[in-house]
Order: sequence, then C-alpha cells, then structure tokens
Amino acid sequence: MENVLGVILGGGQGARLFPLTLYRSKPAVPIGDKYRLIDIPISNCLHSRVNKIFVLTQYNSASLHRHISTTYRFDVFTDGYVEILAAEQTIESEKWYQGTADAVRQQLRRILSRRCSQCLILSGDHLYHMDYRPFVAMHRQRSADVTIAVKPVRRSQATSLGILKVDADGRVVDFREKPQTDAELDELELPAAARGGSQEERYLASMGVYLFEPEILVSLLMDSDRDDFGRHVIPEAIRKVRVFAHPFAGYWEDIGTIRAYYRAVLALTEPDPPFDFYDHSLPVYTHPNFLAGARMIQCRVERAIIGEGCSIEAAEIVHSVVGIRSIVGAGACIRDTVIMGADYYETDADRARNRAQGLPDIGLGRGVFVEGAVIDKNARIGDRARICNGARVTEGEGPGFYIRDGIVVVPKNASIAAGAVL
Repeated sequence: MENVLGVILGGGQGARLFPLTLYRSKPAVPIGDKYRLIDIPISNCLHSRVNKIFVLTQYNSASLHRHISTTYRFDVFTDGYVEILAAEQTIESEKWYQGTADAVRQQLRRILSRRCSQCLILSGDHLYHMDYRPFVAMHRQRSADVTIAVKPVRRSQATSLGILKVDADGRVVDFREKPQTDAELDELELPAAARGGSQEERYLASMGVYLFEPEILVSLLMDSDRDDFGRHVIPEAIRKVRVFAHPFAGYWEDIGTIRAYYRAVLALTEPDPPFDFYDHSLPVYTHPNFLAGARMIQCRVERAIIGEGCSIEAAEIVHSVVGIRSIVGAGACIRDTVIMGADYYETDADRARNRAQGLPDIGLGRGVFVEGAVIDKNARIGDRARICNGARVTEGEGPGFYIRDGIVVVPKNASIAAGAVL
C-alpha cells in the first residue's frame, strides 16, 4: 500500500440520524459499547497499511476532533498520521463545504502536497471490515483512473443507494444516484449470469469507497458545480475516464437513519454477528478509557454486551448493548435497547446537587423499564420510569425524548422524570 493517502469524509450533518447528531457529527456517534463510527474507516485503513490519513470535518465537530486527537497518535519513528482538515474560510473561498466533492476540492492543496500515488476516499459513517489492499492492487493492475467498491443489493435497497452498471470487463458504464422509477431499476438490473449465488441481489451499489488517480481527481473537481461525488463527480467520471468496479462480498451498512443504527447495534449481540468487534485479527481501534470491568450483582443477562466501568444491580438485560460507565439501579429491566453510557462518573457532590434540583442521577434508576429504545450518553432516567412507546407512535417528541422510526430516543444529557411513561 505504498504511497496511498486516505481521505475520510467526516463533516456531514446527519439529519436523518437526529437526535443522535444533536451535539455531534455522524462519525462521532457511538457504536457498540465503547467505539465511535469514525473508528471503523480509520481501523480499516491501518489494517490495510494506509497510515497517512486526513479526516475532513465541519458540522458539530468538537467531539470528533477531541476523539481523533486523543486516540490516533503515532510515534516519532513513523511517517504515519491521522490529521484533521476542518472546514475553513480562506482567501480563495468563504464558503463552507457544500458537499462531499466540494469538501475534497477545498482541501486539494493539502492533499496534493503529500504527493500520493492514489487517493482513497471513504465515508466516516459506514460499518464494515475491508482490506483495501486487493482494492488498490486491482486498480493498479487495470490502470484505472477511478475504482469504486461495490456490493450486491436487493431491489428494496437500491432506491436509497447509488446503483451502477458494469460491462463484462468490470468497467462502469452507467451510474444512478438513488434510482426511484421501475424503468431505471429495470435498466440497471444485473444479468442473471452475473448475480453469483444470490438471485435476490440484482443490483450493484456503490459503497462510497473510491480510489482516484490524483491528476484525475483534480480534473474532475475543477468544475465548481460538482459538489457531490454520487450525484456529480462519478457520473462525469464515467463519461470521461476509465472507471472500474471492485466487488465486495462482506457485510456493509450505511448508518444513515435511526432504524439502521438501532438494528446494526443490536445485531452485535447475535451469536454470529454480521459485524464482529471480537475478531482478534481485525481489532477496531478506539480511545483507551482505562476503566475497570463491569460490576454486576444478581443480574440476569441474555444476548447482551456490557461495557467497561458499568455498575448494574439486580437488573434484567435482554438483547441490549450497555455502554461504558452505565449505572443501572436495582430492579431495572432493559430489553431490545441501546444504552450509550456516560462520559464521566458523578461524585457525591454531583448527586447532592441533583437531589436539590429535583434531577435524577445519570444512568437508569431503580425499577426502570426500557424496551425498544436508544438512550444517549449522560441521560438521566428517574426511578420507575417506563420507556417503551406503548402507543406505537412512529414519529413524535416530548420533554426529554424523540420518537423516530418507532424507536424512542432519549438524547444526550436529557432527563426523564421518575415515574414517567413514554
């Protein structure tokens, strides 16, 4: 992987993932018991021996900057780095990033200064394990100008992804961003002989993983109206240069909505999860927290992940992920729920102030019942509160909570009063 530069796009607003993006960007959203989404592409790069990495940031970027700067530190005997390129106003442009391609365009001067052989462009909010070395090797073997990692998908998935069509040599001949009509979908459908073992996965979807020759990337970004890779740059590249597809057969998930996030995190609790944080050959790197192991007293736990530093007493936890530093009171019942945990432990003085202000302590109080929910960091759930969307509302909100895709989301730092019923 000599001289490949990784560029991770980490500046998106993530409106469909609100309220998890209320105080953070999408790549900073916690995943599993202690990780963040940005850890996935960075870890993939490091395992692939791509150790020169830029992360382009813009929206709600403070927590993402803090996580990257305190986690990915290289010693003085290597030339590797993970460097943040934040959106900025300059003499050349006073605009913030207008899209994925515009973000790269505005940072071209810094990218080109590293004199890389190829530029690997990645999204900061996808969940997958991928070794980029075969991807780069195939790109070089074909003398490609652009290579796109692609994954077979079903028709039901095709309308929310970028779908492409290839010829017999694997060269991309057509690309449509989120095709909606039956005519478009029929035109992009793979021939039966090219579907491999699955007859359901009839389309090739772009994974948002691109490899560019630097001079080609510059030429494609010269037009200032091309702000997005999927909508503008890739279709233009297909018309002008050699664009090839690289097939990927593993698990890949775009964490674009609350429902997608909820399903992806709870899938981690399965005996054979589609994405495996426990694969010792592909560890996912993150910030070390130096916490003690979880302390659990008289608990019943079934298909769950419990993070470090948790203190849980006489609780029932089923098909759930409980993040670091979570405090769960006696008699609590947690089912089909993602709990992100806390950024810190409260002191005795903190808890005294909570009582004076009528606030619950951080964590889940005694006798709490939670089902089908996402509880963000530092949330306060009072004793005997019930969070289960009993009315089966699809979309809604109220004091201290939102309902998105039928899932109750308690945002970061929110408080739910004792005895409340959601």
